[in-house]
Amino acid sequence: MMRRDINLILGFALLVLASCQAQQTSKIDRQAVVSRHNVVNHTMDTLASLTVGNGVFAYTVDATGMQSFAAYYKNGVSLGTQSEWGWNSFPNDEHYRFDETLRSYDFNHEGRDAKYSIQYKEGDRHKGATEYYRVNPHRLQLGNVGLEILLANGERAGIEDIKNVDQTLELWSGMIHSKFTIENEPIEVWTVASPTQDRVSVKITSALMAKERIKVFVRYPFPTGKFLDEAAYFGEEDKHQTVLTKSNNASALIKHTLPGSTYFTSLHYSPGVVKEAAKHYFTYVPSKDLKSVEFSFAFAPEDKFGNSTAFADVQKENTLAWEHFWKSGAAVDFAGSTDPRANELERRIVLSQYLTKVQCGGSNPPQETGLTFNSWYGKPHTEMHWWHGVHYALWGRPEIMEQTLTYYFRTFEKAKALAERQGYKGVRWIKMSDNEGNESPSSVAAFLIWQQPHIIYMTELAYRDKKDKKVLEKYKDLVFATAEFMADYAYYDKTKDRYNLGLGVIPAQEVFKAAETRNPTYEVAYWDWALRIAQEWKERLGETRVDKWDDVIQKLAPLPVQGDVYLATETATDSYTFPKWMTDHPAVLGALGMVPESPKLDKAIMRNTLDTVWAKWTWDHTWGWDFPMTAMNAARLNLPEKALDALFMDIQTNTYLKNGHNYQDGRLRIYLPGNGGILTAVAMMLEGWDASEGECPGFPKDGSWTIKKEGFKKMP
Repeated sequence: MMRRDINLILGFALLVLASCQAQQTSKIDRQAVVSRHNVVNHTMDTLASLTVGNGVFAYTVDATGMQSFAAYYKNGVSLGTQSEWGWNSFPNDEHYRFDETLRSYDFNHEGRDAKYSIQYKEGDRHKGATEYYRVNPHRLQLGNVGLEILLANGERAGIEDIKNVDQTLELWSGMIHSKFTIENEPIEVWTVASPTQDRVSVKITSALMAKERIKVFVRYPFPTGKFLDEAAYFGEEDKHQTVLTKSNNASALIKHTLPGSTYFTSLHYSPGVVKEAAKHYFTYVPSKDLKSVEFSFAFAPEDKFGNSTAFADVQKENTLAWEHFWKSGAAVDFAGSTDPRANELERRIVLSQYLTKVQCGGSNPPQETGLTFNSWYGKPHTEMHWWHGVHYALWGRPEIMEQTLTYYFRTFEKAKALAERQGYKGVRWIKMSDNEGNESPSSVAAFLIWQQPHIIYMTELAYRDKKDKKVLEKYKDLVFATAEFMADYAYYDKTKDRYNLGLGVIPAQEVFKAAETRNPTYEVAYWDWALRIAQEWKERLGETRVDKWDDVIQKLAPLPVQGDVYLATETATDSYTFPKWMTDHPAVLGALGMVPESPKLDKAIMRNTLDTVWAKWTWDHTWGWDFPMTAMNAARLNLPEKALDALFMDIQTNTYLKNGHNYQDGRLRIYLPGNGGILTAVAMMLEGWDASEGECPGFPKDGSWTIKKEGFKKMP
């Protein structure tokens, strides 16, 4: 070999090493990486609200550091206070029954009486039942807690009176520090949340307190009963009650009673007085001699609260918890990269970690808008759980993902009943429900199936973390019951000697009708992979493989191809010519990316499919997780430049706000599946997948990326 060739090879090798330094090279300064993306506000920007919380409770604030202007922020990132336990139902005065939402279908003419809970548009009882069970139960906005500030003339200060805003979310400590002035008088607020209680503690300093011009208010909204609840509906005052049950110069207790729930608010504060100032509106007035006060508030379904109430105690616990989080799991540092997108990608990564930790760390799949404001009445969507949960395992924090899997144990019997109601074995996971697994009627959700394999995917990630047999024992009943449904759901076509998915399925790309849809590409690939994994679990546990599962694996319909591209579904032969079929999620790409490479898949055909989708898709009609999904597809096709281009498509639904939230539109101003998607895709692009080779396989090796990484786990 000539010396010139050797030098070229060595040069390329050095370039690759420079592009992606493994964790052994040098330790990442995690605090520096996190802190350089602190969020700073200088205006009352309604899309830049900031949140503190602990994964099961969150409190979102405006630029005053509290919820002082909830109505003004209503149509931005709303100033919500939400929890996992806070739910309510309106009275069922018409005595609707859930079975009034059901309709029978036999899509494949097999004599099946499968009952689906749908959205009736007609019929007084059916339509009324549909609406009732969609609205109820709904997640609560627990209360607004903010500052009531008076001007020198005695009038209440408005948005226009807030000047010289200087607010910082200190990510490493999870504290919001807010400074502003009213008529040139400075006010300073520190805001922290307890890591173990549904509690927030604030510290406020200002000379205005001596002039009795600053109060703290607690105000209770009423549930909207609508798709959105933005924490600012104060109508229907006579339909709920609030009572100040205890009060002294250091603490108070308020009881809030709604038509379907009751909960308590515990207040602790520096010397002062709490009193009822108006209906559902209470104020804390500090003693005149104070220039600095502390105010701590907590919500609970019963009059039982923790002991840590002092600001210093909550701040300390909060700081320690956040430091532990940031020091755990994985980290990445793009400092030194010359690609102009590097800093923005790092910003999205850091802020997405913060937001998902604050809003998505409970014992249920989160709702798509987290614990900020209601969408879909506050109900979790299990098909989104992949996007909310998978990143935790890939970032070396599987315990957070596993905590959310508690939902499946809790709702197992209801999922089993759903499968039985439709004549299937096993469990059919409910797409849209409350935290107890109570189904919501939907003419789309009822026919989705791509949520079904998610529990197999996530429990497989949990097992891969340490290869501990205890994980197999813990989750085996969930995995096997899930697989049992999947095998039974696949319809056997005797004529073609194969198993189909459908008719009767709405794919992840929700534009197709259930009665007309068969074998969507993504779902077929996912079904195949998940059933194979379920069989591996059988073998790992020393159990016998299930013959029916193997039969379905071997005879499952092929991925539908036309020409040299994969179709969205077998029945959509006009996938790339009919405009409607090129909107919504380009889920066909999920068949390689989200799903590992299947024996059924031809990568050359998938490459053609990516090129076709890229060129023809109506990207303005997509969702936030579509871009990470596309990036993962490109990465597995060894197209790292295209993977990055996918993450940075200049499309509204791929917008990441100053606070890190993924903006969709005027209805969904935040969308946490997008944040989870960024974290999932980047982890996969950095650490790779089982079949990948080399370091950082999803990033270009052209010298434009300098990457330090540590703690990541490979994707299957």
